[in-house]
Amino acid sequence: MSEIPLLQIQNVGKAFRTSSRSHEVLRGVNLDVQCGEFVAIVGYSGSGKSTLMSLLAGLTAPDSGCVLFDGVQVAGPGPERGIVFQNYSLLPWLTVYGNIALAVNQVMRDWPAKRRDEQIRRFIEMVNLTPATNKRPHELSGGMRQRVSLARTLATSPQVLLLDEPLSALDALTRAVLQQELARIWSEERTTCVMITNDIDEAILLADRIVPLTPGPAATLGPSFAVEIARPRDRKELNHDPEFKHLRNAVTTWLVESRKKMHRQSPRAAEPVVLPALTPAELSRGRLRTVLATSS
Repeated sequence: MSEIPLLQIQNVGKAFRTSSRSHEVLRGVNLDVQCGEFVAIVGYSGSGKSTLMSLLAGLTAPDSGCVLFDGVQVAGPGPERGIVFQNYSLLPWLTVYGNIALAVNQVMRDWPAKRRDEQIRRFIEMVNLTPATNKRPHELSGGMRQRVSLARTLATSPQVLLLDEPLSALDALTRAVLQQELARIWSEERTTCVMITNDIDEAILLADRIVPLTPGPAATLGPSFAVEIARPRDRKELNHDPEFKHLRNAVTTWLVESRKKMHRQSPRAAEPVVLPALTPAELSRGRLRTVLATSS
């Protein structure tokens, strides 16, 4: 690994503002990702994981601090940082080949047509979709669509692969299969990866390092947990691995304790919730029975 991090987050803060209020999502976030490393960021839903991913991709600018790629401040999206979204983001009128070609032709426009065609077909084959090359998204299962999305990003040869909960919308069986596919592809390509997930088991299966995110608002990253389990990792075998059990317990405990701490520190936590005393003004008992009888 390089001594200089390929991707850096330095004291980043981000808030979203409306005319009436401001909601602080992230505060004081710091992270270094080395070249070739697979880092998984885990946290509760709504803690700001996707906002953090948008900052890494350059889709959103931080309010404070900065994001650096290879020592240069990120000012917007770039082909060196490829992102795979949760919702596939495929164009429905294009085939598998066409969706991947759209990205390859844009990023690698200086390549000869034959070389671009070889690149597209190579990554279609890598995600085991060669028989579906000429199919459109509506003809594919959810798992197959996510494979297309992954192949489209990988085919542009990004230096950093950003995975924004790419498997969370899939059923358990398909998710397990694609987890193994991701592990296989990463072992072949060794692309630097940052993955957002709320599945600790998935993080342990895939990552070199797990970094938890505190609950929001004003979420920040916690300590790193190194995954010192030999690769390749088998999901069934992991369930019997003492290190896997220890690591899962350690990360889970940290997340639970951080949530308890957040509730203790929140001034609203101690405030009683007073419900309004409302009495229907227009619905007498007889009228209510009439309405219910009519609706049924």
